[in-house]
Amino acid sequence: MKVVLFCGGYGMRMRNSAHDQVPKPLQMVGPRPLIWHVMRYYAHFGHTEFILCLGYGARSIKEYFLSCSQTAAGDFTLHGGQVQTLSSDLDGWSITFVDTGLESAIGERLRRVRPYLDGDGMFLANYADVLTDAPLDRMVDRFDASGAAASMLIVPPQSSFHCVDTDNAGLVTAITPVSRFPVYENGGYFVLTPEVFDNLPAGGDLVGDACMALAAQRRLFGYHYDGFWKPADTFKERAELDAAYHRGDRPWMVWERAAESAAAPAPEPALA
Repeated sequence: MKVVLFCGGYGMRMRNSAHDQVPKPLQMVGPRPLIWHVMRYYAHFGHTEFILCLGYGARSIKEYFLSCSQTAAGDFTLHGGQVQTLSSDLDGWSITFVDTGLESAIGERLRRVRPYLDGDGMFLANYADVLTDAPLDRMVDRFDASGAAASMLIVPPQSSFHCVDTDNAGLVTAITPVSRFPVYENGGYFVLTPEVFDNLPAGGDLVGDACMALAAQRRLFGYHYDGFWKPADTFKERAELDAAYHRGDRPWMVWERAAESAAAPAPEPALA
């Protein structure tokens, strides 16, 4: 399936200074940018045809994939001033770059890449700043069996805030972390059908318009997931992911675990 990634926002909460102009998808987690980690997750499950919805920082994102990526993301030989790529972790990927506007809402960005999705009965879509180890194949199968028109990953609240209850006199009766409430939030990792476009007005939002309309029609499926899911919407969140990477705590890198399992020696046969 094709994978649509929304990577055109300004990312104001990600910047650590007024001079930081690096677009959010190119902020680093370990030696590679956020967007690479998201794309590598999908590639692990066999989905390597990407459509990037660009806006702010479009030129930087294009330049990363057109130039820097070939040496930063693989082995190469420099001979006579020429680079010969020996291997790349982008091998087999198809990436379509579409400028979808600086100010466009996410739903409008999706509308503008619709011509690249013609004929697809189902496709994937996601933000370029959130990582998970959720089982994508199972998510797609559950969605397909549901008969719904769209699905989203839904996860427990990540906020560190607390809810406060008071009595009529204003005295506090309870303080409860948001994470303890039996509610879920949108975690991205959408699986969509063309029906989503029937509920997406011009200039509209994917969640605020299309998903809410489909939910009212009971045509939206939510895949509950309590495992690893972490956004990188702010500088602090991105820094936490980077620190986790460097200490070897990388649950979102499901391809590493698969490689380790494949390389593990077979157990010795039991003696009779």
